[in-house]
Order: sequence, then C-alpha cells, then structure tokens
Amino acid sequence: MLRVFAPSGRVPTVLSADAEAGAMVLEEVLPGTVAEDMSQTSLPQQWGELLAALHAVAPPAHWPLDLRGRFDEAFVRIGRRLSEPAIGARIDQAAWQRAIRRCEGLLDSQARVVLLHGDLHLGNVLGGGPSRGLIAIDPKACVGDPCFDAVDYVVAGAGQEGVEARCQRVATACGLDGDRLYAWSRVIAPMAAIAHLTYDGPEPVIDELLALSR
Repeated sequence: MLRVFAPSGRVPTVLSADAEAGAMVLEEVLPGTVAEDMSQTSLPQQWGELLAALHAVAPPAHWPLDLRGRFDEAFVRIGRRLSEPAIGARIDQAAWQRAIRRCEGLLDSQARVVLLHGDLHLGNVLGGGPSRGLIAIDPKACVGDPCFDAVDYVVAGAGQEGVEARCQRVATACGLDGDRLYAWSRVIAPMAAIAHLTYDGPEPVIDELLALSR
C-alpha cells in the first residue's frame, strides 16, 4: 500500500522489504510530529494538500478493497461491543442501525471515487518538514468517497471547536462537499464514541459524539 501511494510523495519510502519475514525498512520521517500536536491554524490547508496528493494517485487495476467492504467489516466487528454494559448503556441498537443506514446511503450516492488512505486519523499523519509537508503512514488503502479521508480529522473536533465548525473549515480547505463530509461524521460518531468510552475519554467529547449520532 505504501508503494502504491509512493508517486504522491506523501508516504514514507519503502527502502527494503521481506514479505516472507513480514518485515520492512522505511524512510524516517522528520521531524515526525504527529498532526494532533501541530499548529491547528494551518492544519486544514495542509490536510487539503495532503488529500489532493494522495487522491491524485490512480487506483491500481482491479484493486480488491473498497469502502463498502471496509464498513461491512467495521460495523460487525465494532458492533459486537454494544453487548458490553458500559457501551450498551450509551449506544443502543437503534443508534447503530441508524449509522448503518446513513453509511449505506452515502455509499450508494458516491459520485466520485478515489484511492483512499482509509485510516487517516491525526495519529497517522506526521510532519515531514517544509519541503515535504504532511506525510501519511499506515494506510488501509481502499477505493471510495474522497470525503472519507477527512472525516476522522473532522470528528476529532468534538470537545474542541466542535464537529460542525471543524467540518466547515476542513471542507473549505480540502475542496470537499461539506454536507457529505458532515454526513460521514455522523456515520463514524458512534464508533468514535465507543473508542472514547473504552479509554475513559472526556464526557463533553462523548456527549457531542452521541448527539451527532442521533
């Protein structure tokens, strides 16, 4: 996946790999600051530049992974956690099914699909210095709606400036459909809430995510 995205210049170079051993040597990304620790003033514009570079890479012929398959797996895997008392008390099956229906509607209405990074949260984006810009690591490359690669960044606005306000800033900076981006944020909000519930995240963040999923 890193080699597929290599023409973008926005992923670490694979210096050596041994598939049989399950090991590879990657270029070191410097300074390597994670995006969540970078200046939030300029980050939306930099995110837009990152997406433009990644999404300009043509999907390889017959690429086997798409966004629908990614969500089919995620809804089953994460949905099992609704049986846990601490999570089931905050997120019920009705909310989960609502997220699934929203997701299906967005997948059915994709007008443009690109090769997505597929897991572009703030911890998977590093500062590569002035000459490189943002660098993406750990791709789960799949084909789908370009808005998806911005949605984790948008949802991370919960408890800060707010998801809706961040959505507007990011959509403008990335040249994305703001309504679709916000709709995607409502799809993944319950998943993000489960992550925060698991690791004792701040209640204001959880409350905003749960409200977004309604």
